[in-house]
Amino acid sequence: MKIGLYFGTFNPIHVGHLIIANHMAEHADLDQIWMVVTPHNPLKKKSTLLDDYHRLQMVHLATEDFPKIKPSDIEFKLSQPNYTVNTLVHLQEKYPKYEFSLIMGEDNLRSLHKWKNYEVILENHDIYVYPRISSETENLDLKNHQKIHMIDAPVVEISSTFIRENIKNGKNVQPLLPAKVWEYIDHNNFYKK
Repeated sequence: MKIGLYFGTFNPIHVGHLIIANHMAEHADLDQIWMVVTPHNPLKKKSTLLDDYHRLQMVHLATEDFPKIKPSDIEFKLSQPNYTVNTLVHLQEKYPKYEFSLIMGEDNLRSLHKWKNYEVILENHDIYVYPRISSETENLDLKNHQKIHMIDAPVVEISSTFIRENIKNGKNVQPLLPAKVWEYIDHNNFYKK
């Protein structure tokens, strides 16, 4: 089974995340997409990052109607700070029959050469890249690497930061969130301060 790993803080998960995940599930040669909720890094200031389990619960709520998209808390169990290469090794050991690939935006591809052991990642895993609006044109040297697959997915410019700021300012962001996620945020008064 081919699994696409879509990492994020998902603070909160929004329709843009689902559009990308669903597009990858339907148009790339992947059997499932795992939405990997990145835990809070204890070395960084928490600021507006919700507790890990609240963010995981929102991913559960957002993906329950998408059979090919699954929430994952795999990084919650790993020592922090964690690196993607370590997560991939852990997953390969835990699920030896699965083939794991990464899903990332074009902006992350630009900085992939700065990741810990990025050569090991490229040697062992395919990377599916979705487009992002950016003025940068340099640093896409890896674009033509045999393990990089550029996917013509919709360009979605919705950010969790924008959603949090608008909730704080009393704006209606319901159209940007799955209905159950909006209800969960509203019920718990998240992001209002």
